[in-house]
This record gives sequence, C-alpha cells and structure tokens, in this order.
Amino acid sequence: MYSKFGQFFDGKWHQSQNKETYGVINPATEEIIGKAAKASSLDVDKALKSAEKGFLIWKKYSPWDRAKIIRNIADLIRKKNNELAKWMTLETGKPLSEGLAEVSGSADIFEWNAEETKRIYGQTVQSRFEDTRVIINYEPIGVVAALSPWNFPLVLAARKISTALAAGCSVICKPDVITPGTVMELVDIINKCGVPPGVVNLLSGDPSAIASQLISSDIVKKISLTGSTRVGKIILKQAAEKIQRVTMELSGHAPFIVHEDANIEKATDIAISAKYRNNGQVCIAPSRFYIHESKKEQFAKSFVDKTLKLKIGNGMKKDVQLGPITTKKRLEEIEKLVEITKEEGARVLCGGKRPSGFNKGYFYEPTVFDQVKDNFQIMTEEPFGPLTPLLTFKNFDEVIGKANNQVAGLAGYVCTKSIELANKTSEALETGMVAVNTPFISNAETPFGGIKQSGYGREGGSVGIKDYLNIKYTHLGIKG
Repeated sequence: MYSKFGQFFDGKWHQSQNKETYGVINPATEEIIGKAAKASSLDVDKALKSAEKGFLIWKKYSPWDRAKIIRNIADLIRKKNNELAKWMTLETGKPLSEGLAEVSGSADIFEWNAEETKRIYGQTVQSRFEDTRVIINYEPIGVVAALSPWNFPLVLAARKISTALAAGCSVICKPDVITPGTVMELVDIINKCGVPPGVVNLLSGDPSAIASQLISSDIVKKISLTGSTRVGKIILKQAAEKIQRVTMELSGHAPFIVHEDANIEKATDIAISAKYRNNGQVCIAPSRFYIHESKKEQFAKSFVDKTLKLKIGNGMKKDVQLGPITTKKRLEEIEKLVEITKEEGARVLCGGKRPSGFNKGYFYEPTVFDQVKDNFQIMTEEPFGPLTPLLTFKNFDEVIGKANNQVAGLAGYVCTKSIELANKTSEALETGMVAVNTPFISNAETPFGGIKQSGYGREGGSVGIKDYLNIKYTHLGIKG
C-alpha cells in the first residue's frame, strides 16, 4: 500500500536513501498492512533544503493565489473521502464513519484557511511625529516543522499544513509511524492541486531522530507539535537552543461536570459521544467525571446502559461504534491502569477486560468505575482510552476545586440547564476550551489549544494563523 509513496520533497516522492522500511500494523487484525519508507538523515537534509527553496517561492504568492490553491485542496479531499477514510480505519482502527467525519473536518480546515490567507491584516498607528508614519505588518515565519500524532492523523496534519500554507510558509510534515499512509495520501492530494515544489514536504520514519534533526537545523523557524506533555518538554528543550517559535498542543485530562439541574439523559448522551470518539484516544476526551451527588446513581445507570449497547469490532464493518485500541503498547497500558484502579478500591460497573469473541486485534471493553477517589492514579494519569471514573460532588466550589486540581488544562465539559451556572462554571475552569451541553469542541473556525501543561498557542479559528507569522514594525520618515 505504501510503495507509491515514500519521502516527499522537491515536489516528488522518493524512496529512502538507504532503502530502509518499517511495517505498519492494522490494530483490528494485528496483520502488517505494508511497509513504509524510513527516512535517513540524508533524506531529512534534502527535505530541509527543499523546504528552504519552497519558502522563497511560496512567500511571493499573493494571498488570493494562495487561497485558490488551498481551496482546491479542500475540494479534492472531499472527492477522495472514501479513500482517505479507509486509510485511517486500516491504520488506527477507528470506525469508517468516524474516518469519514474526520475527512470532512479536514476539508473544512483547508477551506477555512483558504479564506484566512486573505485576512492577514496589518495595522497603521497614528505617529506622534508629523513627518513619520507607523506601519505594522505580518510576514510568514519561514519553514515549519509539523509534528503530528496518530490518533487523528488527517485532521491534525491538515491543521498544521493548511495554516502554514495560508500564512505563506513552507512546511515539513512528520506523521507518526503508526499512520503514515493517511498523511502520505493527503500530501499527494496537495501535490496535485498546484502547490509549487518544495512548499510541502513529508518525512516518515524514526520520530525522535527526524524531529531532532529538523529542530537542530537553522532552516526550521517554527515547530508545531501535537503530542504528549512528556514529548512536548523534550521538544521545547531542543527548540530553546535555536529560539524557535513553538506551538504546543499537549496532553489533557478533561473534567466532565454534571450539575444538579442537568437533564441526565442528555448529559449521558453527550458523555457517550465525547468519551468514546476514537475509543477515548483523544486529548480532549472527558476522563474525570464529576456528578452531583443527587444525580450520581441516575447518571451511572443511564451511562452504563448506553455503554453496553455500543458495538465493538473491526472499523471496516457496518454499524461498528468502537474499534480496537490503536497499538499493543496502548492496550497494555490501559490494562495496567484498570488493574491499578481496581486494586486502589474502585468497583467496575462494566467492562474491565478484553471482549470475548476476538482472537485477533487490540480490542478492549469500555470500562466504567464507581467508588473512585481523587488520589487514584486514574485521576492524575491521562487514561487515553475507554475508561470512565465516576465521582460525586456536593457544591460548586468543591467541584471546581477538584476539576482544577490537575496539571493539564486543555478542555472541560459542563452539563446544566442554567445559563448563569454554565457561564460561572466555564469562567472558573482552568482550561483552554469548554463545552457546555454539547460533546463538540474542535471545529475549523474555533481556536484549539490549552493552558498549564497542556501547552500554548492555538490552532484553528482566526487566531491560529498568527502563530505562523512574524510581526514587523516600520517607523517610516516621509520627508526623505
């Protein structure tokens, strides 16, 4: 499946210089899908030089010309939706329906940034001097290293690549080794839409080796990372040597707060949708559930009943709602956390084991815990899987204190019928994003990102492009 791709630079696909490859595994079958090219250090050097040349070309394109090309990419993504969704299901295990939704979201992101390239507004400030003018402009930052993860391979690569293109930057994208084909297909689409050679490049292979070589290069001016807080700290230390601009979208541990007045059936519908998307392998997935003590039993029964109705299976099959965990390593980490949580005293309401009837695949039952305490490991360690710990609270101050007692600050969820309580809770939560009475947070038109150890900078919305631009102030004397 990967033979037509490889490393992408100078507007062409290349096999790796040393001809090395690595196997990509289908998590639903544990079979090798195919072997993808593994970049050598020479390939990285070639991609860097390609991006350097591409930037000099692309930054001269007018915003309207850039916009037309980026819009064409969005259109072609939509035309190839089935092919892209199939890549994602094979590589990540997510249901085909979720893959199709991700394709649609990725096309929306390119469409949004096609318009944003025309909205890079400068500023004129009234000078204090009669014979001078003060002008503030935004200029593309240069070559961007885009480091994207495996859980949403298409939409996260789309955010970084499309924003870089809109700003007038060139980009080198490094997909995860778990999902290279999805991003390779995206880059192939981009190449067919009129982007000049060198503007978009791709390197596949050893994540740490490629990232380290990119960051150590004087050619790279900005790094955009979506990944774990642990990896983010490593990247930040490396970037500090070059004083490179960095956007960090890191780990989350989102609280899900259900107030006393909430509609419980609606709250559990929201919880099911938000929690089990991509089998819980989502940085914004709710992972600490705080239910008002008067509604705890009702919420638990409804949530467990709905969880038990979810269909587990190969994402390529019709009506499957939960695919496998994406990697064996992640599956083993989830199993370990479940055992620790049980040993600490939690009661399993459902799940807690691999499902019967599956001889192959990294499948795991969605698991709900009761009798969880704040000091349990699952309350401090992001589960990044289909694990749901339920806790109670008595009043507003208590739940806000519990929700904010966490180093992560990416997203939070709130269920209430009160507009006053919705606003009060949203304002009190120490997170970059809050969803009130809805499971949806990530959209092309909204700023995505967190605070505290969940990172900084934003992707998406009208502010996302600013992280790919330098500010230049000119004090212009007009009398020569």
